[in-house]
Amino acid sequence: MSDMIDLAVIGGTGLYRLAEIEGARRAEVETPWGAASAPVVTGRLGALRIAFLARHGEDHSIAPHRVNYRANLWALHALGARRVVGVNAVGGIRADMGPRALVVPDQLIDYTSGRVSSYSDADGAEVRHIDFSEPYTARLRRDLLDAASRTDVAVVDGGCYGATQGPRLETRAEIARLRRDGCDLVGMTGMPEAALARELDIEYACLAVVANWAAGCDDEVEISVDEIMANLEIATAEVPKILAGMRSDG
Repeated sequence: MSDMIDLAVIGGTGLYRLAEIEGARRAEVETPWGAASAPVVTGRLGALRIAFLARHGEDHSIAPHRVNYRANLWALHALGARRVVGVNAVGGIRADMGPRALVVPDQLIDYTSGRVSSYSDADGAEVRHIDFSEPYTARLRRDLLDAASRTDVAVVDGGCYGATQGPRLETRAEIARLRRDGCDLVGMTGMPEAALARELDIEYACLAVVANWAAGCDDEVEISVDEIMANLEIATAEVPKILAGMRSDG
């Protein structure tokens, strides 16, 4: 089935379906790691044969630390996907990464704990020591950036994603630490997704959607959930344009 999927997309908060998919079909994929977050929806988006999976479930019922990341990546791989774009809602830390910005990061730092983070974490499984110095695939990142340029959607090229545990938002002190560490964005689902994709030899890139300023990064005393969702609704409307503009041959 490897010739059936040009691109797979994992949707984050605010992106639970791609209405633009034509000829959509739903597939429940069995995996050795249990159930994926949702059925995989396959169809066409522009010239692409695409697969879409809602990371948190189609009704946002799965918290970041409870997502079955292994099952999600395995399901997409089993359907033939060899390129995956993870769409992640994030908080902005760097000055040019404010609400509604779209970012294609090139680095990440993992602050999560207690998550099953490897396919090697099973009795009898092969232990793989993957090279993770560059966590995102350069070719797929470039394809995202080129597609954004072709479709006149503004994106920020590069930046460091800090992956925190969630589901709570971070304290001001935690964000200050992330800033000192060199993080430009903060989110809750960037890991172990990226590492698991590498273990499966899947090309992987992140398209980060900035929902809000991270704690202490603007003058707002309290982060409004209503404002977060409003920002995501506006910003995620640009995501299908970028995806549709990507090349089918990678």
